Amino acid sequence: MSQTLFVGIDLGTSGCRAIAINGDGQPVAQATTSIPAPIRDGKRVEQDASIWWQAVQETIHGLLAQVQVESIKGIAVDGTSGTLLLVDDKGEPLAPALMYNDGRSQAEALRIDKVAPQQSAAHGATSALAKLLHLQSGPEVHYALHQADWISGKLSGQWGSSDENNCLKLGFDAINNGWPAWLEQLGVNQTILPKVYQPGTAVATISPKIAQQFKLSRATQIIAGTTDSTAAFIATGANQVGEAVTSLGSTLVMKVISDRPIFSPRHGVYSQPLAGRWLVGGSSNSGGAVLQHYFSQQQLTEMTAQLKPDHATGLNYYPLINPGERFPIADSRKPPCLSPRPEDDVVFFQAMLESMARIEQQGYQLLAELGAPYPSNVRSAGGGSANPAWTKIRQTLLGIPMLEAQHQQAAYGSALLARQGYLDKPGI
Repeated sequence: MSQTLFVGIDLGTSGCRAIAINGDGQPVAQATTSIPAPIRDGKRVEQDASIWWQAVQETIHGLLAQVQVESIKGIAVDGTSGTLLLVDDKGEPLAPALMYNDGRSQAEALRIDKVAPQQSAAHGATSALAKLLHLQSGPEVHYALHQADWISGKLSGQWGSSDENNCLKLGFDAINNGWPAWLEQLGVNQTILPKVYQPGTAVATISPKIAQQFKLSRATQIIAGTTDSTAAFIATGANQVGEAVTSLGSTLVMKVISDRPIFSPRHGVYSQPLAGRWLVGGSSNSGGAVLQHYFSQQQLTEMTAQLKPDHATGLNYYPLINPGERFPIADSRKPPCLSPRPEDDVVFFQAMLESMARIEQQGYQLLAELGAPYPSNVRSAGGGSANPAWTKIRQTLLGIPMLEAQHQQAAYGSALLARQGYLDKPGI
């Protein structure tokens, strides 16, 4: 009997990755395709959606070459949060997608601020809702979709479906499980808003055309996915209230599982649903991008071996590239602090890591003060998780166990959702 397999597809900013897992959750194959950078011009950040589909097709072909194609039973997709695309009744893009970090919609964000409740994730110029208002949808627009939604639609041939996590920045009310009435005050055409599913819910079967293209079974299910950051959280194995994950990537993202949502926009704190619970967290502008601003990757690798986590530098920085912080301090004008700079680059490097660890500790402490559980343990994701000295520095400050993530790839988290949708099991 052929092995039952489930596929997760992750669309990131620089590439597409797919992972196939078996029924026990063990990875059996993976493939990756690079994606060219979006077009940038000031606050404008756009990308032709056909680039995504081309990358997905190449990645699927690469994955299927390694497995028995008929074994694949479910596919789920995650994508960048807040990326928005308008399409016609056949799912064809009507304009380039506005990427997650497109910040042109300043005026639209002010309109949202006047009517949206404080706890809505639709605030801000980079929200999907601000982008929708900016694009001024006309009669030819049939669906407003996120990155993962559109790829899922390409696979199923059915349009207009999304998931709770992606829809938060479009204004979806996850507490009341519906599109809120205040959207009418903004003139939003709610007929183009997607039907919202819980991540890990089967929403369609693969289209006959796509099944034939990839030689997949016509019974292959397309499962509601999620955002890339949520998929990465799921991949770590954290699944109990109080368990937390810190993403040590270009920025620092802290999330803890809570039995209730916490919303505090003035603190940069947001919540999103996950399997009947809530991910409560915030994102700091500090992180790996600051380190890479001062040092090459080769330098960072060489200096990591010279770190002395048991001997603190005594330097107190706030590592940022540009002014402005989101969490745990929400201050758009907060200046970077990286002085005095010692002559020894290793000391400078360690001082930045120590300071980022303090930001992490302050972040989780703030979440606890607002009503979320203080972490019982923390798993780490992202490139910084491979730095044992930094892990020791962080553990000393947090005072809790630092657990190894089961998996690091968002695509693995999406594969788990695909398995969940096929088996129809509650929870992760």
